[in-house]
Parts: sequence; structure tokens; C-alpha cells
Amino acid sequence: MHILQLCPRVPFPPHDGGAIAMYDVAAGLARAGHRVTVLALNTPKHRQPADALAHLGPSVRLVTVDVNTDISAGKALKNLLFSRQPYNVERFINPAFGEQLLDVLRTEKVDIVQVEGTFVAWYAELLGRQHRADFRVPPLVLRAHNVEHTIWQMLARREPNPLKRIFLGTMARRLEAFERRHLRQFDAVAAITEPDAARLRALHCPEPVVFIPAGVELGRFRPDLALTAKPRTLFMIGSLNWLPNREGLDWLLREVWPTVHAEMPDVELHVAGTGTPDELLKPRTDNVFVHGFVASAPAFMQQYELMLVPLLSGGGMRVKIIEGMALGKPVLSTRLGAEGIAARDGQDILLRDSAPEWMAALRAWGRGEVDGPAIGAAAARTAADVYDNRRVVRAFEDLYAQLLLPAPAGTPAHSPPA
Repeated sequence: MHILQLCPRVPFPPHDGGAIAMYDVAAGLARAGHRVTVLALNTPKHRQPADALAHLGPSVRLVTVDVNTDISAGKALKNLLFSRQPYNVERFINPAFGEQLLDVLRTEKVDIVQVEGTFVAWYAELLGRQHRADFRVPPLVLRAHNVEHTIWQMLARREPNPLKRIFLGTMARRLEAFERRHLRQFDAVAAITEPDAARLRALHCPEPVVFIPAGVELGRFRPDLALTAKPRTLFMIGSLNWLPNREGLDWLLREVWPTVHAEMPDVELHVAGTGTPDELLKPRTDNVFVHGFVASAPAFMQQYELMLVPLLSGGGMRVKIIEGMALGKPVLSTRLGAEGIAARDGQDILLRDSAPEWMAALRAWGRGEVDGPAIGAAAARTAADVYDNRRVVRAFEDLYAQLLLPAPAGTPAHSPPA
């Protein structure tokens, strides 16, 4: 098969959850014998050269269109006042990218178009308008990394600043309207978690709506036996320019860490992630060490004992949890942070929600009452059994095969919703 993968950014390097999910499925499909054309917006924030994916071999081709998706206060205000489109989607709508998409479909035989997330879902409407085109529009699959509007609803509910709360609430309402309109234009939807699959069905997305988790290329996450974790250390890793991650870290440092540090002053907290704000990089005196971007997530993770995921808002799946599990790390997470992950509290993960629950769990860990090695070992088995990228690729192959069966007579062609 030839799969055209539409991406909101070049999925390289695979450092954050979104890039990892896109990169691993492209690489996995190529290894399974398919041809993959990755059509990506090449943004200033994630700019990559034309040969960024050349190491994946001749079966993966990268096609990019330069698009400036940088956030602009002026454009955001203009959008707020004069548009009904969510600003965080509008930034990814680009005529040149649309023309490149049509050109690929016009000049090549493509079997499946896979659209990676809500931010590029608008292009399904563009394809739906091609009634008189001199090419066939292939089946369209949305890979729903998140149900975006639910994230913004959560952020708005907890925002104490009234003006920010109004802005976040407006974005949530616009995103919900956008997702209700545009996600219905696909032939199938692949949700990364079961809860998201239920949310997508509630938006009346067309069947099949299937659950296909994000996978992990386990070869990148084999523990290095030469590395030993420093005792009595905690760590958190994730993109800190993603609002839910920053919100969770702020909550941890404000509501949990002062008590933990006062009671266990020898315990260290290490934080890493792309997009770390300058104010977080300033030296601290409370045993919190902020590393900013790290070149190797596995090497960083293996230096410390217990992984923390203090997520309060979000959707989709935390790929970093799967990576930590694959490395045999015990993980302490909120239930929302681990939503959709096949892990069981007290067996291969620790799940706590409130600040008092987190403090109690960390006290128990500090007293040696948590069998971290046993939880980590069970987590590694779960990651291998459920989240091996080869299983994920096979699930996509099954979905594609289902969509490529001859359509029943009278099945309508792609068209934009009324």
C-alpha cells in the first residue's frame, strides 16, 4: 500500500509524544513493506531539512511546505474578534499546503490518506470539495491524538485569571464546533485511547471508530545495564510548551513539593523537556533541578528512580509513560495522566489524584514501602505486551484493509457537511 500521512509538523526528531507517535507509525509501516509519503508543514518551531527522514530508507519520502505557525498576539486578537475558527487550528490552514496535497493525489496512486490530528483535519474538507477533480480521493483516516476541545475545557475550568479563562473558554467552544463539523468527514477514526474513542463517538464521528494506541519502538528503550538510578530521586519529562504539562508541573511545585521537600530534604526532583521557559531554568534552592531539553530521553530517565506525571488536563495518551514503563521505571501519575493506558494501580503503576494523596504516596516511597523495582518490572512487561509498535502497525494495516474493501452500491462520495 501507499499511505499518505498528513502531519502538522515534520515528525523528527522523535522527542515528544506527538512526533514519536507519527514517526513510529511511518517507520513501522515502511518496515512492514508499505510505501509512506509524509506530507508535513515545516514550521519555524520544528524546522527540518528535506532529508530528515532519509535514514528510514527509500520507502519513506518526506514532502514539506514551509508554513509559519508561530503564535502571534496580533493574529490571535484578530482571530478572536473577527473569526469563528479556533486560532490553534487556523494557524495550520495554508493554501500552499492544500495545493501540495492535491498535487500528490493528482500525480500518484495513493491508497490511504492518514491525517494526524485535529490541527490538520481541515484538509478533509478540502478533499471533500474535489467533486470534479481528475483523481480519486482515497479513504481518509483521522488519527485522533487528542479530543482537543476537552483539553481546553479542562484548562478553562481551572484558570484563575478571568481574562485568560474567557479566552480559553472561547477556544474550547470553537474547537468543539470545529471537531463536530470536521471529524465527521473521515471514513474512519483511530483513537489513541478507549475513553477518547467514546468521546469521538459522542461527536457522531463515522464508524469505524477504533482504538489503536500509540506504540513504542521498544528497541529505543532497552535499559542500559551500565546506568544505575541515583537513590531518592524523582523525575518528570515532557514538553513544557504544552499547556497541560506546564499546568501539572506548576501544581506539583506549588501544592506537593514544598511539603515533600520539608519532610525529605535529601530527595531530588529532576525536570526535563522541550520548550522549558526561561524562568524555570533559573537555579533553585529546594532540590529541584530543571534540565531543559535533553538529547536522550531514555538516558535521562535511567538516571533517576521514580517517574512523576502530575497531569490535570489532557486527552490522548502520554507516550512518555509508555517509554518509562518500557525502561522498567515505576510511575506515579494522576488517573487522567494515565488515562487509556493498560496499567493497574499498585501493580504496574501508582495512581493518585489530589495533593494529599500524592504526598502520602511519596512519603511511602521515601520510607521504602513502595516496591519500585517490582512495579517497574511489571510495567516493562505491560509495555512489551501491549504497546510494541509492531502491534500498532498491524492494527493500522487491518483498518486500511477494511476501508479498501469494495464500497456497497450507493455509498456517497466525500463531501463537506452541510
